[in-house]
Amino acid sequence: MTDPTAETARRAARLLRWYPTPWRARYGEEFSELLMSELSEHPRSWRRHADLVRSGLTARLSSAGLGGHTHDPHDQARASLASVVSAVAVFLAFGVAMWAQLTIGWQWSQPNTSATKVAVVVMSGAVALFVLLALLAALPVVGYVLARLARRQWHGLVGPTSLLLAGAATVIIGSRHFGNGWPGTGGHPWAHQGLVPGGVAAFSWASTLSISSYWAHPLALASFPTAEIIWMAVSPVAMGSLVLGAAKIVRRVELGPRALRYEARLAGAAAVVMVLFLGACCGWIVDGGSGPRNLFHAGAIDVAGVVVMGGALVVVSRAVSCARRSRLVFPTL
Repeated sequence: MTDPTAETARRAARLLRWYPTPWRARYGEEFSELLMSELSEHPRSWRRHADLVRSGLTARLSSAGLGGHTHDPHDQARASLASVVSAVAVFLAFGVAMWAQLTIGWQWSQPNTSATKVAVVVMSGAVALFVLLALLAALPVVGYVLARLARRQWHGLVGPTSLLLAGAATVIIGSRHFGNGWPGTGGHPWAHQGLVPGGVAAFSWASTLSISSYWAHPLALASFPTAEIIWMAVSPVAMGSLVLGAAKIVRRVELGPRALRYEARLAGAAAVVMVLFLGACCGWIVDGGSGPRNLFHAGAIDVAGVVVMGGALVVVSRAVSCARRSRLVFPTL
């Protein structure tokens, strides 16, 4: 026979999974006892279940720095900035894939619409700004990590740093290798062909090969070289490792209030650049046309990418807003 108490405990444990791990570590034991008592008295209640789901998701948003407030303003600011890192990475994965697609067409022919020309120029400038902002944001974090490692205070940093370095090395080596097959090689020269250096465009194209509509067409995908298909499957894992490592490091570095305010300002600047980039993408998709020889055609994968990028922009805006509400960012509040 099934032990009723054990079954109730299992149900309570399943329901507690709606809450994030830090919340469960702090309140889980006490809350589980209360929940087991409630389940014993009222085994079935859709209102209770809905309330648990709602409050659990709210707790997860708070833990991610996207809603509510934590007890520690340092945790609030770091969680928000970690969410910015993750959301910007998702935005760039799809954005750079579209930009790389346009740079291939740009290499072969001049666009025949102003919308496409503006899109390529604005997106190229935005990518350069993203790189600059990333370098500026990394400076205090890298300095803190190096100082900790120099003092052999490795606790909590070895794992994330290893993830980041392994992911970065895989992306760099793989993209450099597969970039040799860039379709823009041998394009016909024209006045502004050199807007984007070929090496940069090839690397961007190779690093985002996995974002492709070919996944929905397995017969066409099967015609690709085996090594390239493997890279298309491996590269997202490598990028995920890089981003996960970076986000975990941001969550664990103990930057002072001044450095956190600095990072929050850079996050706000990144949100502005995201708006410019997304606006250029939308302009190309809506009014860019397919261009000469269909080189600038916008497909369903691009429309889907814009939707994902829009969602990432919402997350970044929310995270920046939450970071700015922290007493560390605006200490007078």
